Amino acid sequence: MNIQIRTATTDDLDEIYDIEEKIYPNHHWSKQDYEKELTNQLAYYRCAVNSDNKIIGHYGFWQLFEEAHLVTIEVLPEYREQKIATALMINLTEECYKQMIKYITLEVRESNIAAISLYNKFGFSTIGMRKKYYQDNDENALIMFTENIWYDKFKSNYQKIRKEYEESIK
Repeated sequence: MNIQIRTATTDDLDEIYDIEEKIYPNHHWSKQDYEKELTNQLAYYRCAVNSDNKIIGHYGFWQLFEEAHLVTIEVLPEYREQKIATALMINLTEECYKQMIKYITLEVRESNIAAISLYNKFGFSTIGMRKKYYQDNDENALIMFTENIWYDKFKSNYQKIRKEYEESIK
């Protein structure tokens, strides 16, 4: 699938919110939450768009000194298993390199095996747990963290993932 990843703007608010509502019908961010995020000076939001310019996924992170905190990454269910999340993670990593960020961290539902697998592939390790973190069902969140993304071990793994992805979309 041919996708482009671009900076999210407030013009994208309705589509981003629709994705959020579709993925989390009972408990999700509000449009106002996303509007605040898209204008937050510490935040970076990107959208994956298909050839029809439809937003099919997005991510957002906050830059806190030399750390990126991934606060959201979502792909529409009908576009999953098409490497959209991988493309978003590659873009996120590239953005971190541009911003001279050293570490990436996130929380993920402990039941979200697909996401945990993707994060592990990208070099994240589980370093802790937040008990009853998710308000909709009191599910625990795993706290995941990368080593320094400038270290050779991380960079060589990342370059391998990126090369495999680029070859798969040719």
